[in-house]
Amino acid sequence: MPPWEPCYLETHRRGQLQKKIEAAYDILNQCTLCPHRCLVDRHHGELGLCRTGDRPVVSSYGPHFGEEDPLVGRNGSGTIFFTHCNLFCVFCQNWEISHGGEGQEITARDLAAIMIHLQNRGCHNINLVTPSHQVYQILEALPPAIEAGLNVPLVYNTGGYDAVETLKILDGVIDIYMPDFKFWDPEVAGRLCAAGDYPERARAAFKEMHRQVGDLVLDEQGVARRGLLVRHLVLPENLAGTKEVMEFLAQELSPNTYVNVMAQYRPCGEAYKYPPLDRFPTREELANAEQAARSAGLTRLDRREKLFRWL
Repeated sequence: MPPWEPCYLETHRRGQLQKKIEAAYDILNQCTLCPHRCLVDRHHGELGLCRTGDRPVVSSYGPHFGEEDPLVGRNGSGTIFFTHCNLFCVFCQNWEISHGGEGQEITARDLAAIMIHLQNRGCHNINLVTPSHQVYQILEALPPAIEAGLNVPLVYNTGGYDAVETLKILDGVIDIYMPDFKFWDPEVAGRLCAAGDYPERARAAFKEMHRQVGDLVLDEQGVARRGLLVRHLVLPENLAGTKEVMEFLAQELSPNTYVNVMAQYRPCGEAYKYPPLDRFPTREELANAEQAARSAGLTRLDRREKLFRWL
């Protein structure tokens, strides 16, 4: 059996990566990169809802040990936090980055150098946090990163509001998709993240992600190599629609879907304006959420969230 390698290396060898870069570049002429479809020319200074042009904008990067167990391993997940976001969650825990725009514009070669730096630190993967609006920038950085020796999995760590057409460009590039299914109810989504079509778009995106990479595959040390890892943040009074989300994952994707039922919600940003988001979930709400996942038939539940159960 040949040794494992990240899928983007084969895509690059076949000459397909450059075609994907060009396709993403063209989209930015009238941007439809995400479901907002702002139609702005990001190559010539026009900014849509994500407030990002055509160069990478990064807030921070480094080894992360608070991610899911299969990503962290022994040496951490190599996270790159991209500035801005294509969602506007009122309770965002990275408010300064997503809403405030805290970060620095860099070049594609700078981004490639960050990837190599994280790999050299021993990180098991490159974890692209909030990448949906910077897909072109990520793709543009890959050739110089590959030339410099990049050979760890790429993790697409997204809020789930992704266009299927853009995800198809990423087929053969992303090894691990890690979306967060935030809301099941369109009314709740419209009120709390300014995207009433979020549930519909997320369902379509999750299906495309799973089609590309399948269920999560781990190596002998329990570190993720390829597949889908789903996050779901439990919200007070079941605002996230946990039961319906878990049934969707088990029935329409796979009962072997690896899921992190996240218990670490805390009031951030403008959550205080939107009761009951002004409080933590109760023990009962957290227990009900985990039971909903098990009742749906899901058995691969990440255990790292237990660290946060202090209420």
